[in-house]
Amino acid sequence: MSDSTPAPVVLDVWCELQCPDCHQALTDVHALRARYGDRIQVRLRHFPLEKHKHAYAAAQAAEEAAEQGKDWPYIEAVLARTADLGRTGEPLLIEVAHELGLDAEEFDTALIDGRHMLIVDADQAEGKAIGVTGTPTYVIGGERLDGGKSQEGLRERIEEIADRLLAGQG
Repeated sequence: MSDSTPAPVVLDVWCELQCPDCHQALTDVHALRARYGDRIQVRLRHFPLEKHKHAYAAAQAAEEAAEQGKDWPYIEAVLARTADLGRTGEPLLIEVAHELGLDAEEFDTALIDGRHMLIVDADQAEGKAIGVTGTPTYVIGGERLDGGKSQEGLRERIEEIADRLLAGQG
C-alpha cells in the first residue's frame, strides 16, 4: 500500500449563475471546504436554465475566468449579484471580470466567439442525462441531491456521504 494522499472526494455542484438559490448554496460550499480542505474537490458544473436569459452567457464567462485562473472568485462575485445580472446581462459579466483584474476584453471576445459553448453544452447534456432538473443539484458518490426545491439538510447529507467515502479509502 502506498502512502500517497488518497484522491479527493468529488462533489459536483450543478449550478447556474443567475440563480439566487445557487448563491445561497455557496454558504454550504464554503462550509464543506472549511471542513474537508483538499480532501474534497468541489467542481462547478453548468446547468443554465431557460428562464434566466443571461445564465448561458454567464456560464461561458465562468469558463473564461477559469482559463484566466480565477474561476471560483468569479463565480462567487457573479452569484452575489444575480439580480444585477438579470437586469444588465453581459455588461455585468465584463464588469466583474474587470473588478477581479482579469482581461475583460478577452471575456468580451470569448462571449462573442462562443469558444466555451461546448463545455457548457456538455455539462448541461450530462446534467439532463443524470436527471438534473433544477439548480443547485449536488452529485457526490453517485448520489444526486436536489437543492432546487429546498436546501434544508443537504449539507449534512453531503457530509455523511463524504465521510463514508473518505472512510472507505483507508
